[in-house]
Amino acid sequence: SELIRGFLLSGMPCPSSCPPGLLALMAPGLALMATFSLPSQAGDRRALPVEKPPGVKGRTLILLDVNTKSPVRIISENFLSLQLDPSIIHDGWLDFLRVRRDFLYTTIHSKLAAGIQGKCSEFIMIWSLNTFSLARGGRAPAGSRLLRRSRRDIVRSDIALDKQKGCKIAQHPDIMLELQREKAAQMHLVLLKEQFSNTYSNLTLTARSLDKLYNFADCSGLHLIFALNALRRNPNNSWNSSNALSLLKYSASKKYNISWELGNEPNNYRTLIGRSVNGSQLGKDYTQLRSLLQLIRTYSRAHLYGPNIGRPRKNVIAFLEGFMKVAGGTVDAVTWQHYYIDGRVAKVTDFLKTRLLDTLSDQIRKIQKVVNTYTPGKKIWLEGVGMTSAGGMNNLSDSYAAGFLWLNTLGLLASQGIDVVVRHSFLDHGHNHLVDQNFNPLPDYWLSLLYKRLIGPKVLAIHVAGLQRKPRPGRVIRDKLRIYAHCTSYHNHNYVRGSITLYIINLHRSRKKIKLAGTLRDKIVHQYLLQPYGKDGLHSKSVQLNGQPLAMVDDGTLPELKPRPLRAGRTLVIPPLTMSFYVVKNVNALACRYR
Repeated sequence: SELIRGFLLSGMPCPSSCPPGLLALMAPGLALMATFSLPSQAGDRRALPVEKPPGVKGRTLILLDVNTKSPVRIISENFLSLQLDPSIIHDGWLDFLRVRRDFLYTTIHSKLAAGIQGKCSEFIMIWSLNTFSLARGGRAPAGSRLLRRSRRDIVRSDIALDKQKGCKIAQHPDIMLELQREKAAQMHLVLLKEQFSNTYSNLTLTARSLDKLYNFADCSGLHLIFALNALRRNPNNSWNSSNALSLLKYSASKKYNISWELGNEPNNYRTLIGRSVNGSQLGKDYTQLRSLLQLIRTYSRAHLYGPNIGRPRKNVIAFLEGFMKVAGGTVDAVTWQHYYIDGRVAKVTDFLKTRLLDTLSDQIRKIQKVVNTYTPGKKIWLEGVGMTSAGGMNNLSDSYAAGFLWLNTLGLLASQGIDVVVRHSFLDHGHNHLVDQNFNPLPDYWLSLLYKRLIGPKVLAIHVAGLQRKPRPGRVIRDKLRIYAHCTSYHNHNYVRGSITLYIINLHRSRKKIKLAGTLRDKIVHQYLLQPYGKDGLHSKSVQLNGQPLAMVDDGTLPELKPRPLRAGRTLVIPPLTMSFYVVKNVNALACRYR
Protein backbone atom coordinates (compact mmCIF):
# COMPACT_ATOMS: atom_id res chain seq x y z
CA SER A 1 0.00 0.00 0.00
CA GLU A 2 1.24 3.37 -0.88
CA LEU A 3 1.33 6.48 1.12
CA ILE A 4 0.03 7.51 4.41
CA ARG A 5 -1.47 10.93 4.69
CA GLY A 6 -2.89 12.86 7.52
CA PHE A 7 -4.21 16.29 8.28
CA LEU A 8 -3.28 18.39 11.20
CA LEU A 9 -6.66 18.83 12.70
CA SER A 10 -5.38 21.10 15.36
CA GLY A 11 -1.71 20.86 15.89
CA MET A 12 1.44 19.64 14.19
CA PRO A 13 2.59 16.05 14.25
CA CYS A 14 5.93 15.51 15.83
CA PRO A 15 8.52 12.82 15.14
CA SER A 16 9.59 10.79 18.11
CA SER A 17 12.53 12.77 19.20
CA CYS A 18 10.69 15.87 18.28
CA PRO A 19 10.33 17.94 21.43
CA PRO A 20 6.75 17.55 22.66
CA GLY A 21 6.42 21.32 22.78
CA LEU A 22 6.59 21.51 19.00
CA LEU A 23 3.15 19.97 18.85
CA ALA A 24 1.80 23.13 20.37
CA LEU A 25 1.99 24.64 16.96
CA MET A 26 -1.45 25.29 18.11
CA ALA A 27 -2.46 25.64 21.63
CA PRO A 28 -4.56 22.71 22.80
CA GLY A 29 -7.92 22.91 21.09
CA LEU A 30 -6.65 24.83 18.09
CA ALA A 31 -7.19 23.01 14.86
CA LEU A 32 -3.92 22.84 13.02
CA MET A 33 -5.70 21.79 9.91
CA ALA A 34 -8.01 24.66 10.24
CA THR A 35 -6.64 27.91 9.00
CA PHE A 36 -8.24 31.23 8.77
CA SER A 37 -6.57 33.48 6.33
CA LEU A 38 -8.05 36.75 5.37
CA PRO A 39 -7.07 37.49 1.86
CA SER A 40 -7.41 40.78 0.18
CA GLN A 41 -10.22 41.27 -2.27
CA ALA A 42 -10.12 38.39 -4.68
CA GLY A 43 -11.10 40.44 -7.67
CA ASP A 44 -9.83 43.92 -8.45
CA ARG A 45 -6.22 44.30 -7.31
CA ARG A 46 -5.94 48.00 -8.16
CA ALA A 47 -5.51 50.57 -5.45
CA LEU A 48 -8.59 52.71 -5.06
CA PRO A 49 -8.06 56.33 -6.12
CA VAL A 50 -8.33 58.85 -3.32
CA GLU A 51 -7.60 62.52 -2.97
CA LYS A 52 -4.24 63.39 -1.47
CA PRO A 53 -4.77 65.15 1.86
CA PRO A 54 -3.09 68.53 2.34
CA GLY A 55 0.48 68.27 3.47
CA VAL A 56 1.07 64.69 2.31
CA LYS A 57 4.32 64.77 0.37
CA GLY A 58 6.93 62.22 -0.54
CA ARG A 59 5.39 59.28 1.30
CA THR A 60 3.17 56.31 0.65
CA LEU A 61 0.10 55.95 2.85
CA ILE A 62 -2.38 53.10 2.68
CA LEU A 63 -5.85 53.52 4.13
CA LEU A 64 -7.31 50.17 5.21
CA ASP A 65 -10.81 49.16 6.23
CA VAL A 66 -12.49 45.76 6.57
CA ASN A 67 -16.07 44.69 5.93
CA THR A 68 -17.07 43.44 9.36
CA LYS A 69 -20.71 42.63 8.62
CA SER A 70 -20.34 39.23 6.96
CA PRO A 71 -17.51 36.92 5.83
CA VAL A 72 -16.80 36.41 2.15
CA ARG A 73 -15.64 32.83 2.76
CA ILE A 74 -15.73 30.31 5.57
CA ILE A 75 -12.86 27.84 5.43
CA SER A 76 -12.63 24.40 7.01
CA GLU A 77 -11.55 24.25 10.63
CA ASN A 78 -8.86 21.91 9.28
CA PHE A 79 -7.69 24.37 6.64
CA LEU A 80 -3.97 24.22 7.45
CA SER A 81 -2.72 20.64 7.35
CA LEU A 82 0.68 19.03 7.20
CA GLN A 83 2.36 16.20 5.38
CA LEU A 84 4.97 13.71 6.48
CA ASP A 85 7.15 12.58 3.62
CA PRO A 86 7.36 8.80 2.98
CA SER A 87 11.08 9.15 3.58
CA ILE A 88 10.35 8.68 7.29
CA ILE A 89 9.74 5.04 6.37
CA HIS A 90 12.83 4.89 4.17
CA ASP A 91 15.22 6.45 6.64
CA GLY A 92 13.90 5.07 9.92
CA TRP A 93 12.36 8.15 11.53
CA LEU A 94 9.05 6.28 11.81
CA ASP A 95 10.51 4.39 14.78
CA PHE A 96 11.06 7.70 16.56
CA LEU A 97 7.61 9.23 16.19
CA ARG A 98 6.19 10.17 19.54
CA VAL A 99 3.96 12.84 21.06
CA ARG A 100 2.45 13.91 24.33
CA ARG A 101 -1.21 13.39 24.95
CA ASP A 102 -1.48 17.10 25.84
CA PHE A 103 -1.48 18.13 22.20
CA LEU A 104 -4.46 16.76 20.34
CA TYR A 105 -6.27 17.48 17.13
CA THR A 106 -3.59 17.02 14.51
CA THR A 107 -3.57 14.93 11.40
CA ILE A 108 -1.07 13.09 9.30
CA HIS A 109 -1.28 12.82 5.60
CA SER A 110 1.21 10.71 3.80
CA LYS A 111 1.55 12.60 0.59
CA LEU A 112 -1.03 14.68 1.95
CA ALA A 113 -1.92 17.17 4.48
CA ALA A 114 0.06 16.35 7.52
CA GLY A 115 0.85 12.92 6.34
CA ILE A 116 3.16 10.91 4.15
CA GLN A 117 3.45 11.76 0.48
CA GLY A 118 5.78 11.75 -2.47
CA LYS A 119 6.49 9.87 -5.68
CA CYS A 120 8.17 7.09 -3.74
CA SER A 121 4.85 6.46 -2.01
CA GLU A 122 3.71 4.81 -5.22
CA PHE A 123 6.24 2.06 -4.54
CA ILE A 124 5.14 1.11 -1.03
CA MET A 125 4.10 -2.51 -0.77
CA ILE A 126 2.80 -4.60 2.11
CA TRP A 127 4.76 -7.77 2.65
CA SER A 128 4.93 -9.78 5.85
CA LEU A 129 2.53 -8.70 8.56
CA ASN A 130 5.06 -9.88 11.15
CA THR A 131 8.31 -8.47 9.83
CA PHE A 132 9.77 -5.70 11.94
CA SER A 133 12.24 -4.30 9.46
CA LEU A 134 11.42 -2.12 6.49
CA ALA A 135 13.30 -3.14 3.38
CA ARG A 136 13.63 -1.35 0.07
CA GLY A 137 13.78 -3.79 -2.81
CA GLY A 138 14.44 -6.59 -0.32
CA ARG A 139 17.80 -5.10 0.74
CA ALA A 140 18.77 -3.00 3.69
CA PRO A 141 19.12 0.67 2.75
CA ALA A 142 22.44 2.43 2.55
CA GLY A 143 23.65 3.43 5.96
CA SER A 144 21.74 0.68 7.76
CA ARG A 145 25.02 -0.85 8.98
CA LEU A 146 25.29 2.12 11.29
CA LEU A 147 22.27 0.84 13.15
CA ARG A 148 22.97 -2.90 13.15
CA ARG A 149 25.17 -2.89 16.22
CA SER A 150 22.32 -1.31 18.18
CA ARG A 151 19.56 -3.40 16.59
CA ARG A 152 18.81 -5.31 19.79
CA ASP A 153 18.35 -2.07 21.70
CA ILE A 154 16.05 -0.74 18.98
CA VAL A 155 13.94 -3.88 19.03
CA ARG A 156 13.70 -3.74 22.82
CA SER A 157 12.57 -0.12 22.63
CA ASP A 158 10.06 -1.02 19.93
CA ILE A 159 8.65 -3.83 22.07
CA ALA A 160 8.37 -1.41 24.98
CA LEU A 161 6.03 0.66 22.85
CA ASP A 162 3.67 -2.32 22.60
CA LYS A 163 3.53 -2.67 26.34
CA GLN A 164 2.43 0.89 26.88
CA LYS A 165 -1.00 1.56 28.25
CA GLY A 166 -2.52 4.65 26.77
CA CYS A 167 -0.27 7.07 24.93
CA LYS A 168 2.85 7.30 27.04
CA ILE A 169 6.13 8.19 25.40
CA ALA A 170 8.78 5.52 24.90
CA GLN A 171 12.22 6.95 25.65
CA HIS A 172 15.06 6.20 23.20
CA PRO A 173 18.70 6.24 24.35
CA ASP A 174 20.71 9.17 23.01
CA ILE A 175 23.01 6.79 21.12
CA MET A 176 20.03 5.48 19.17
CA LEU A 177 19.08 8.98 18.12
CA GLU A 178 22.62 9.77 17.01
CA LEU A 179 22.83 6.55 15.00
CA GLN A 180 19.46 7.31 13.46
CA ARG A 181 20.67 10.73 12.34
CA GLU A 182 23.70 9.11 10.69
CA LYS A 183 21.46 6.58 8.98
CA ALA A 184 19.05 9.29 7.81
CA ALA A 185 21.93 11.33 6.37
CA GLN A 186 23.08 8.32 4.31
CA MET A 187 19.54 7.60 3.18
CA HIS A 188 19.13 11.24 2.21
CA LEU A 189 21.77 10.77 -0.49
CA VAL A 190 20.06 7.62 -1.76
CA LEU A 191 16.69 9.35 -1.97
CA LEU A 192 18.11 12.36 -3.78
CA LYS A 193 19.75 10.07 -6.32
CA GLU A 194 16.42 8.33 -6.93
CA GLN A 195 14.62 11.65 -7.24
CA PHE A 196 16.99 13.14 -9.79
CA SER A 197 17.16 9.93 -11.83
CA ASN A 198 13.37 9.46 -11.54
CA THR A 199 13.85 5.79 -10.67
CA TYR A 200 12.43 4.40 -7.46
CA SER A 201 12.83 1.10 -5.69
CA ASN A 202 10.10 -0.71 -3.81
CA LEU A 203 9.50 -0.03 -0.15
CA THR A 204 8.01 -2.57 2.21
CA LEU A 205 5.41 -1.28 4.62
CA THR A 206 4.75 -3.89 7.27
CA ALA A 207 1.68 -4.11 9.45
CA ARG A 208 3.91 -3.17 12.36
CA SER A 209 4.89 0.03 10.59
CA LEU A 210 1.25 0.84 9.95
CA ASP A 211 0.50 0.20 13.63
CA LYS A 212 3.19 2.66 14.67
CA LEU A 213 1.96 5.29 12.28
CA TYR A 214 -1.67 4.91 13.27
CA ASN A 215 -0.86 4.89 16.99
CA PHE A 216 1.11 8.09 16.53
CA ALA A 217 -1.79 9.71 14.71
CA ASP A 218 -4.38 8.44 17.16
CA CYS A 219 -2.45 9.54 20.25
CA SER A 220 -1.95 12.95 18.66
CA GLY A 221 -5.60 13.38 17.82
CA LEU A 222 -4.76 13.18 14.11
CA HIS A 223 -6.84 11.79 11.32
CA LEU A 224 -4.87 9.50 9.03
CA ILE A 225 -5.39 9.58 5.27
CA PHE A 226 -3.76 6.65 3.51
CA ALA A 227 -3.12 6.79 -0.24
CA LEU A 228 -3.06 3.36 -1.81
CA ASN A 229 -0.63 2.30 -4.52
CA ALA A 230 -2.26 2.89 -7.90
CA LEU A 231 0.70 1.63 -9.95
CA ARG A 232 -0.26 -2.01 -9.54
CA ARG A 233 -2.08 -2.60 -12.84
CA ASN A 234 -3.71 -5.58 -14.51
CA PRO A 235 -2.88 -6.49 -18.14
CA ASN A 236 -5.92 -4.47 -19.30
CA ASN A 237 -4.52 -1.46 -17.38
CA SER A 238 -7.22 -1.57 -14.69
CA TRP A 239 -6.16 -1.24 -11.06
CA ASN A 240 -5.03 -4.41 -9.29
CA SER A 241 -6.63 -4.03 -5.87
CA SER A 242 -5.40 -7.27 -4.26
CA ASN A 243 -2.65 -5.60 -2.23
CA ALA A 244 -4.95 -2.77 -1.17
CA LEU A 245 -7.62 -5.25 -0.07
CA SER A 246 -5.11 -6.87 2.28
CA LEU A 247 -4.42 -3.52 3.86
CA LEU A 248 -8.11 -2.65 4.14
CA LYS A 249 -8.91 -5.94 5.85
CA TYR A 250 -6.00 -5.61 8.26
CA SER A 251 -6.88 -2.00 9.13
CA ALA A 252 -10.53 -2.95 9.61
CA SER A 253 -9.54 -5.80 11.94
CA LYS A 254 -7.77 -3.19 14.06
CA LYS A 255 -10.74 -0.80 13.75
CA TYR A 256 -8.46 1.94 12.47
CA ASN A 257 -10.31 5.14 11.55
CA ILE A 258 -8.65 6.01 8.23
CA SER A 259 -9.65 7.96 5.14
CA TRP A 260 -8.37 6.88 1.74
CA GLU A 261 -6.89 8.00 -1.53
CA LEU A 262 -5.55 6.24 -4.61
CA GLY A 263 -2.28 7.23 -6.21
CA ASN A 264 -0.11 10.31 -6.47
CA GLU A 265 0.22 12.56 -9.54
CA PRO A 266 -1.38 9.94 -11.83
CA ASN A 267 -0.81 12.21 -14.83
CA ASN A 268 2.92 11.33 -14.59
CA TYR A 269 2.66 7.54 -14.52
CA ARG A 270 4.21 7.10 -17.95
CA THR A 271 7.54 8.33 -16.64
CA LEU A 272 7.30 5.96 -13.67
CA ILE A 273 6.04 2.69 -15.14
CA GLY A 274 6.23 3.23 -18.88
CA ARG A 275 2.47 3.24 -19.36
CA SER A 276 -0.09 5.98 -18.85
CA VAL A 277 -3.40 5.95 -17.04
CA ASN A 278 -5.97 8.43 -18.33
CA GLY A 279 -8.52 10.28 -16.23
CA SER A 280 -11.42 8.03 -17.19
CA GLN A 281 -9.51 4.89 -16.20
CA LEU A 282 -8.48 6.39 -12.87
CA GLY A 283 -12.13 7.33 -12.34
CA LYS A 284 -13.08 3.70 -12.81
CA ASP A 285 -10.34 2.70 -10.36
CA TYR A 286 -11.78 5.09 -7.77
CA THR A 287 -15.23 3.65 -8.34
CA GLN A 288 -13.72 0.20 -7.73
CA LEU A 289 -12.08 1.41 -4.53
CA ARG A 290 -15.34 2.91 -3.30
CA SER A 291 -17.02 -0.46 -3.88
CA LEU A 292 -14.30 -2.20 -1.86
CA LEU A 293 -14.77 0.24 1.00
CA GLN A 294 -18.52 -0.32 1.03
CA LEU A 295 -17.97 -4.07 1.37
CA ILE A 296 -16.03 -3.53 4.61
CA ARG A 297 -18.27 -2.37 7.43
CA THR A 298 -15.55 -0.30 9.10
CA TYR A 299 -15.03 1.73 5.93
CA SER A 300 -18.48 1.76 4.37
CA ARG A 301 -18.72 5.49 5.09
CA ALA A 302 -15.03 6.33 4.96
CA HIS A 303 -13.97 9.50 3.16
CA LEU A 304 -12.24 9.18 -0.21
CA TYR A 305 -10.12 11.92 -1.80
CA GLY A 306 -8.54 12.37 -5.21
CA PRO A 307 -7.27 12.37 -7.90
CA ASN A 308 -4.30 14.35 -6.52
CA ILE A 309 -3.13 15.52 -9.93
CA GLY A 310 -0.09 17.66 -10.58
CA ARG A 311 0.09 21.22 -11.83
CA PRO A 312 -2.99 21.93 -14.01
CA ARG A 313 -1.42 22.31 -17.41
CA LYS A 314 -3.46 21.54 -20.53
CA ASN A 315 -2.96 17.77 -20.47
CA VAL A 316 -3.60 17.65 -16.72
CA ILE A 317 -6.86 19.58 -17.09
CA ALA A 318 -7.96 17.03 -19.72
CA PHE A 319 -7.05 14.29 -17.24
CA LEU A 320 -9.14 15.93 -14.52
CA GLU A 321 -12.11 16.31 -16.86
CA GLY A 322 -12.00 12.59 -17.68
CA PHE A 323 -11.80 11.75 -13.98
CA MET A 324 -14.67 14.03 -12.98
CA LYS A 325 -16.97 12.59 -15.65
CA VAL A 326 -16.59 9.12 -14.17
CA ALA A 327 -15.86 9.62 -10.47
CA GLY A 328 -16.70 13.23 -9.61
CA GLY A 329 -19.50 12.06 -7.34
CA THR A 330 -17.36 9.34 -5.77
CA VAL A 331 -14.80 11.51 -4.00
CA ASP A 332 -15.50 13.74 -1.01
CA ALA A 333 -13.04 16.41 -2.19
CA VAL A 334 -11.05 16.99 -5.36
CA THR A 335 -7.29 17.26 -4.78
CA TRP A 336 -4.31 18.63 -6.64
CA GLN A 337 -0.70 19.71 -5.97
CA HIS A 338 1.34 22.82 -6.58
CA TYR A 339 5.06 23.56 -6.34
CA TYR A 340 6.20 27.05 -7.27
CA ILE A 341 9.81 26.64 -8.38
CA ASP A 342 12.26 23.97 -9.46
CA GLY A 343 14.35 23.69 -6.31
CA ARG A 344 17.46 22.92 -8.34
CA VAL A 345 17.56 26.36 -9.97
CA ALA A 346 15.79 28.61 -7.44
CA LYS A 347 17.33 31.88 -6.20
CA VAL A 348 16.34 34.00 -3.23
CA THR A 349 15.11 36.77 -5.53
CA ASP A 350 12.57 34.33 -6.99
CA PHE A 351 10.62 34.44 -3.73
CA LEU A 352 10.15 38.21 -4.10
CA LYS A 353 8.58 38.11 -7.57
CA THR A 354 4.92 39.08 -7.55
CA ARG A 355 4.31 37.18 -10.79
CA LEU A 356 5.43 34.00 -9.06
CA LEU A 357 3.14 34.64 -6.10
CA ASP A 358 0.20 35.09 -8.48
CA THR A 359 0.70 31.85 -10.45
CA LEU A 360 -1.38 29.99 -7.87
CA SER A 361 -4.48 32.15 -8.51
CA ASP A 362 -4.61 31.08 -12.15
CA GLN A 363 -4.31 27.42 -11.19
CA ILE A 364 -7.10 27.72 -8.65
CA ARG A 365 -9.43 29.14 -11.29
CA LYS A 366 -8.60 26.33 -13.72
CA ILE A 367 -9.33 23.62 -11.15
CA GLN A 368 -12.52 25.33 -9.96
CA LYS A 369 -13.82 25.66 -13.52
CA VAL A 370 -13.56 21.92 -14.15
CA VAL A 371 -14.90 20.88 -10.76
CA ASN A 372 -17.88 23.23 -10.91
CA THR A 373 -18.72 22.03 -14.41
CA TYR A 374 -19.23 18.43 -13.28
CA THR A 375 -19.94 18.66 -9.53
CA PRO A 376 -20.91 22.21 -8.54
CA GLY A 377 -20.06 22.97 -4.95
CA LYS A 378 -17.66 20.05 -4.51
CA LYS A 379 -14.91 20.91 -2.03
CA ILE A 380 -11.39 21.37 -3.37
CA TRP A 381 -8.15 20.70 -1.50
CA LEU A 382 -4.63 21.73 -2.39
CA GLU A 383 -3.24 18.48 -1.06
CA GLY A 384 0.43 19.03 -1.64
CA VAL A 385 2.10 22.42 -1.72
CA GLY A 386 5.75 23.33 -1.40
CA MET A 387 7.79 26.37 -2.17
CA THR A 388 10.15 24.38 -4.39
CA SER A 389 10.07 21.00 -6.09
CA ALA A 390 12.86 18.39 -6.29
CA GLY A 391 13.26 18.37 -2.51
CA GLY A 392 14.03 22.07 -2.26
CA MET A 393 17.36 23.77 -1.75
CA ASN A 394 19.35 24.21 1.46
CA ASN A 395 19.41 27.78 2.84
CA LEU A 396 16.59 28.73 0.48
CA SER A 397 13.36 26.74 0.66
CA ASP A 398 13.96 26.30 4.39
CA SER A 399 14.83 29.97 4.93
CA TYR A 400 12.95 33.11 5.94
CA ALA A 401 12.53 34.11 2.28
CA ALA A 402 10.35 31.06 1.55
CA GLY A 403 7.80 32.39 4.04
CA PHE A 404 6.64 35.04 1.58
CA LEU A 405 5.32 32.33 -0.74
CA TRP A 406 3.90 30.26 2.11
CA LEU A 407 1.92 33.06 3.80
CA ASN A 408 0.66 34.36 0.46
CA THR A 409 -0.41 30.83 -0.46
CA LEU A 410 -2.56 30.63 2.67
CA GLY A 411 -4.14 33.97 1.90
CA LEU A 412 -4.91 33.21 -1.74
CA LEU A 413 -6.34 29.78 -1.04
CA ALA A 414 -8.63 31.00 1.73
CA SER A 415 -9.84 33.98 -0.25
CA GLN A 416 -10.65 31.86 -3.29
CA GLY A 417 -12.53 29.16 -1.41
CA ILE A 418 -10.09 26.25 -1.23
CA ASP A 419 -11.25 24.20 1.75
CA VAL A 420 -7.98 22.58 2.92
CA VAL A 421 -4.29 23.06 2.16
CA VAL A 422 -1.70 20.41 2.98
CA ARG A 423 1.83 21.69 3.48
CA HIS A 424 4.73 19.59 2.27
CA SER A 425 6.26 18.75 4.64
CA PHE A 426 6.75 18.58 8.41
CA LEU A 427 9.88 16.43 8.23
CA ASP A 428 11.49 14.86 5.18
CA HIS A 429 14.77 14.27 3.40
CA GLY A 430 14.71 17.53 1.47
CA HIS A 431 14.59 21.20 2.44
CA ASN A 432 10.87 22.06 2.24
CA HIS A 433 10.21 20.96 5.80
CA LEU A 434 9.14 22.88 8.90
CA VAL A 435 11.70 21.41 11.32
CA ASP A 436 15.27 20.31 10.69
CA GLN A 437 16.79 16.90 11.45
CA ASN A 438 17.49 18.06 15.01
CA PHE A 439 13.82 19.03 15.34
CA ASN A 440 14.61 22.72 15.56
CA PRO A 441 11.75 24.84 14.18
CA LEU A 442 12.48 26.58 10.89
CA PRO A 443 10.98 29.95 9.85
CA ASP A 444 7.87 28.48 8.22
CA TYR A 445 7.13 26.58 11.44
CA TRP A 446 6.93 29.82 13.44
CA LEU A 447 4.89 31.40 10.65
CA SER A 448 2.44 28.49 10.69
CA LEU A 449 2.27 28.56 14.48
CA LEU A 450 1.29 32.22 14.52
CA TYR A 451 -1.21 31.62 11.75
CA LYS A 452 -2.88 28.80 13.69
CA ARG A 453 -3.05 30.79 16.89
CA LEU A 454 -4.34 34.03 15.43
CA ILE A 455 -6.33 33.23 12.29
CA GLY A 456 -9.89 31.94 12.27
CA PRO A 457 -11.88 30.27 9.45
CA LYS A 458 -13.95 33.34 8.49
CA VAL A 459 -12.38 35.36 5.69
CA LEU A 460 -13.21 39.07 5.47
CA ALA A 461 -13.12 41.48 2.55
CA ILE A 462 -10.75 44.42 2.82
CA HIS A 463 -10.92 47.85 1.26
CA VAL A 464 -7.65 49.58 0.45
CA ALA A 465 -6.95 53.10 -0.75
CA GLY A 466 -3.36 53.96 -1.63
CA LEU A 467 -1.46 57.21 -2.19
CA GLN A 468 1.56 57.09 -4.47
CA ARG A 469 3.98 59.91 -5.12
CA LYS A 470 4.95 58.61 -8.57
CA PRO A 471 2.35 56.12 -9.80
CA ARG A 472 3.48 54.06 -12.78
CA PRO A 473 1.21 52.13 -15.17
CA GLY A 474 0.92 48.49 -14.16
CA ARG A 475 2.74 49.05 -10.85
CA VAL A 476 0.51 49.59 -7.87
CA ILE A 477 1.10 49.30 -4.16
CA ARG A 478 -0.79 46.08 -3.68
CA ASP A 479 1.41 44.18 -6.11
CA LYS A 480 4.08 44.00 -3.43
CA LEU A 481 1.98 44.70 -0.36
CA ARG A 482 -0.36 41.77 0.27
CA ILE A 483 -3.03 42.23 2.95
CA TYR A 484 -5.44 39.55 4.19
CA ALA A 485 -8.05 39.68 6.95
CA HIS A 486 -9.87 37.08 9.07
CA CYS A 487 -11.84 36.89 12.23
CA THR A 488 -9.42 36.18 15.05
CA SER A 489 -9.33 32.52 16.08
CA TYR A 490 -12.09 31.64 18.53
CA HIS A 491 -9.62 29.31 20.25
CA ASN A 492 -7.33 32.18 21.23
CA HIS A 493 -8.60 33.23 24.64
CA ASN A 494 -6.37 36.31 24.72
CA TYR A 495 -8.85 38.06 22.43
CA VAL A 496 -12.60 38.45 22.75
CA ARG A 497 -14.88 37.41 19.94
CA GLY A 498 -15.39 40.14 17.41
CA SER A 499 -11.66 40.86 17.07
CA ILE A 500 -10.02 40.86 13.63
CA THR A 501 -6.58 39.67 12.53
CA LEU A 502 -4.73 41.15 9.57
CA TYR A 503 -1.68 39.51 8.05
CA ILE A 504 0.55 41.50 5.78
CA ILE A 505 3.40 40.70 3.40
CA ASN A 506 5.64 43.61 2.42
CA LEU A 507 7.82 42.73 -0.58
CA HIS A 508 8.92 46.34 -1.04
CA ARG A 509 12.46 47.31 -0.16
CA SER A 510 11.07 50.28 1.74
CA ARG A 511 8.73 50.52 4.70
CA LYS A 512 5.01 51.09 4.17
CA LYS A 513 2.54 52.90 6.39
CA ILE A 514 -1.02 51.75 6.92
CA LYS A 515 -3.72 53.83 8.56
CA LEU A 516 -6.68 51.85 9.87
CA ALA A 517 -9.98 53.42 8.90
CA GLY A 518 -13.72 52.85 9.30
CA THR A 519 -14.60 50.21 11.88
CA LEU A 520 -10.91 49.66 12.64
CA ARG A 521 -10.19 53.30 13.49
CA ASP A 522 -8.91 54.11 16.98
CA LYS A 523 -8.66 50.50 18.14
CA ILE A 524 -5.84 48.97 20.16
CA VAL A 525 -3.69 46.74 17.97
CA HIS A 526 -1.34 43.87 18.90
CA GLN A 527 1.60 43.50 16.54
CA TYR A 528 3.37 40.20 15.74
CA LEU A 529 6.24 41.19 13.42
CA LEU A 530 8.41 38.39 12.01
CA GLN A 531 11.87 39.30 10.71
CA PRO A 532 14.98 37.25 9.90
CA TYR A 533 17.42 36.85 12.76
CA GLY A 534 21.18 36.89 12.32
CA LYS A 535 23.61 37.98 9.65
CA ASP A 536 22.19 35.75 6.88
CA GLY A 537 19.25 38.05 6.17
CA LEU A 538 16.62 36.48 3.91
CA HIS A 539 18.66 33.25 3.89
CA SER A 540 18.37 32.96 7.66
CA LYS A 541 16.90 29.82 9.24
CA SER A 542 16.09 31.74 12.42
CA VAL A 543 13.49 34.43 13.01
CA GLN A 544 12.73 37.11 15.56
CA LEU A 545 9.31 38.16 16.81
CA ASN A 546 9.04 41.87 17.59
CA GLY A 547 12.83 41.96 17.89
CA GLN A 548 13.18 38.88 20.12
CA PRO A 549 14.73 35.70 18.60
CA LEU A 550 12.44 32.66 18.63
CA ALA A 551 13.81 29.36 19.90
CA MET A 552 12.63 26.43 21.99
CA VAL A 553 12.97 27.06 25.72
CA ASP A 554 13.87 23.39 26.13
CA ASP A 555 13.05 20.13 24.34
CA GLY A 556 9.44 20.30 25.45
CA THR A 557 8.59 23.98 25.77
CA LEU A 558 7.74 26.58 23.14
CA PRO A 559 8.58 30.21 23.89
CA GLU A 560 5.83 32.67 24.73
CA LEU A 561 4.78 34.52 21.59
CA LYS A 562 4.40 38.00 23.02
CA PRO A 563 2.70 40.73 20.98
CA ARG A 564 3.76 44.34 20.92
CA PRO A 565 0.78 46.53 21.90
CA LEU A 566 0.25 49.61 19.74
CA ARG A 567 -1.73 52.55 21.05
CA ALA A 568 -5.17 53.20 19.60
CA GLY A 569 -5.08 55.14 16.33
CA ARG A 570 -1.38 54.59 15.69
CA THR A 571 -0.27 54.18 12.07
CA LEU A 572 1.06 50.69 11.31
CA VAL A 573 4.61 50.87 9.99
CA ILE A 574 5.50 47.77 7.96
CA PRO A 575 9.29 47.28 7.60
CA PRO A 576 10.67 46.24 4.19
CA LEU A 577 10.73 42.55 3.25
CA THR A 578 8.78 41.35 6.27
CA MET A 579 5.69 39.37 7.28
CA SER A 580 3.45 40.41 10.14
CA PHE A 581 0.17 39.79 11.94
CA TYR A 582 -1.95 42.49 13.55
CA VAL A 583 -4.83 41.71 15.90
CA VAL A 584 -7.28 44.61 16.02
CA LYS A 585 -8.89 44.20 19.41
CA ASN A 586 -12.48 44.74 20.46
CA VAL A 587 -13.82 45.61 17.03
CA ASN A 588 -17.03 43.79 17.92
CA ALA A 589 -17.32 42.76 14.28
CA LEU A 590 -20.71 41.23 13.56
CA ALA A 591 -19.13 38.62 11.26
CA CYS A 592 -16.85 37.44 14.07
CA ARG A 593 -19.13 37.29 17.10
CA TYR A 594 -20.45 33.81 16.48
CA ARG A 595 -19.03 30.61 15.04
